[in-house]
Amino acid sequence: MDSKQIVQNEKDIEMALTQICEQLLSRHLQLSEMVLVGIRTGGVFLAERLRQKIHQKSGVDLPTGIIDITLYRDDWTRLSQTPEVKKTEIHFSIEDKNVLLVDDVLFTGRTIRAALDALLDMGRPRRIELAVLIDRGHRELPICADYVGKTLEVTQQDSVNVELKELAGIDQVVIEYRKYPNH
Repeated sequence: MDSKQIVQNEKDIEMALTQICEQLLSRHLQLSEMVLVGIRTGGVFLAERLRQKIHQKSGVDLPTGIIDITLYRDDWTRLSQTPEVKKTEIHFSIEDKNVLLVDDVLFTGRTIRAALDALLDMGRPRRIELAVLIDRGHRELPICADYVGKTLEVTQQDSVNVELKELAGIDQVVIEYRKYPNH
């Protein structure tokens, strides 16, 4: 078996985002109280792409923001003594709004927990839903996504990398098998 495998290409990612968009629109007939928030880094680009798809299909241009969770992570002291904190850019109120939190990969749930903490420090949304491009399982916290582009069956030793045009110049999802053998 190859140590790497492409499991989604540009067309697959596009189809997954279209599916998420359609599910969202079928569940939310009224979008006036909806906002999108992408988790830095991959979630930011996916949230923007969803915003565009929603606008094309519904005519509604949803407010879209960026959240940085660095200081909300439960492992930030393990990552670095001086973590690189980037800017949270949410220039609208989330108070009493339906927030669609967007990320690229859902794994342990810890990133999402950190994002929820960060969001709740900004106000009290009516509801928070989660959209992810990839759900790779192996949760450590009781968190699940409302909208999932693709579910992968991988081990904890495997790495799932979402490469997006905005950063990598290509859209693809790659599994690196047994990247973390001691996991």
